Amino acid sequence: METVYLDRNENNYGPSPKCLEVLKSATPDLFYMYSTDYKNGYKSALSNRLATEFSITEDRVLLGYGAEDLLKQVVQTYLNRKKKKLLIPDHSWWYYKEIANEVKGKSVEYPIVEGKDSYQYDIDKLMEIYNESNPEVVFLASPNNPTGNSISDEQLTYVLDRMTKSIVVLDEAYWFSNGNEKTTELVNKYSNLIIIRTFSKLYALAGIRIGYALVGSGLKRIKKLSNRYLGYNRLSEKVAIAAMDSFEYYNDISKKMAADRELYFTELSKVENIKVFKSDANFVLVKIPKESISSLKELFVGKGLVIKFMNEEIVNSHLRISLGTQEQNRRVIDAITEFYKTYNS
Repeated sequence: METVYLDRNENNYGPSPKCLEVLKSATPDLFYMYSTDYKNGYKSALSNRLATEFSITEDRVLLGYGAEDLLKQVVQTYLNRKKKKLLIPDHSWWYYKEIANEVKGKSVEYPIVEGKDSYQYDIDKLMEIYNESNPEVVFLASPNNPTGNSISDEQLTYVLDRMTKSIVVLDEAYWFSNGNEKTTELVNKYSNLIIIRTFSKLYALAGIRIGYALVGSGLKRIKKLSNRYLGYNRLSEKVAIAAMDSFEYYNDISKKMAADRELYFTELSKVENIKVFKSDANFVLVKIPKESISSLKELFVGKGLVIKFMNEEIVNSHLRISLGTQEQNRRVIDAITEFYKTYNS
C-alpha cells in the first residue's frame, strides 16, 4: 500500500506539464553559465515577469529560496540589533520565532482567536499590543498557518493605515486565488509593506524552493541587501515562469481545493465530538478529543495516511490535514468519520 503524505502542506497534484517540459528541454548553458539578464536592464527574467504581472518596477521584486528565505531576509535586515521586536500571531508557524531568535530579537505575540466555525484576527487586541510594544517588524499571515484563516481586506487596510512606524510583512505563502489588482494597490499605497509569496503551494514547486517578495517604495535597505549580482537559479526561474504561463491548469487545482475545503467542513461537521474549521489555505485544521489521538494515529498508520498531529503549546489537540487529490481527501474524511463513529458509540 502506497503511503499518502498529507502533513507538510505540499500540493499533491504536482506541477503543470509545462514545468516538466522545461526540465526535459534544459540546455547545458543553464547549468554552467551565470545569468546575463543584467544586459537586458533587469535582475532576472523571473523578477522582470513578476514586475510586469503586478505593474510595479522590477527593482521592487525580490527573489528568494522560498518564502522561508525572504522572511529571514526581512528579519535580518530590520531586526538586526538585540531586543528589537517582531510582532507575530500567537497561532503561527514556529519559524517566525526562530528567525527572531537568530538575531537576538524579541517576539511579541498577538491573538488569533477561535470563533464558531473559523479562527479570526482580533484586530482591536492586535492594535492594542502594537501600540504598547512599538515593534520594528510586524508579520501578518493570510491565510495563517495552522489556523487557515485570512485577514479581510477591510481589516488589512485598517491596520496598515495605523502601522506606519513599522515594517509590515504580509505573508501570503498560502495564497490560492487569482487576480493581482488588490496586491498592486496595496504595495503601491503603503511604502512600508512587503508582500511575500511562494511557488511552493499553489504551483506545486516546493522542491525547487523559489519565492518572491513585492516591496513598498520606501524599503531601500532590503532591496540593496537582497541583490544577487550573479543572478538567480536560471533553471528554477524558467520552471516558475512556465507555471505562471499555466493559468488554466492551476485555476482548475484551485477550484478543486476550494471544493474539498468545503467537503471537509461539511462532512466533518457532522461528526460528534470534533470541530473542523473553515480554511482559505491548502489544509484544514480539526480539533479532536486529546484522549483519542493515540488510537487515531494508529488507524492512520494502518491506512497508509500521514497527517500532522499538532503538538504545540496552544494547538495540541488538533489535526492539520493538507489537501491532497480529491481521492486522497475522501480517504481521510472516511477514515476520520468511521473512527469517531466507533469512538463515540
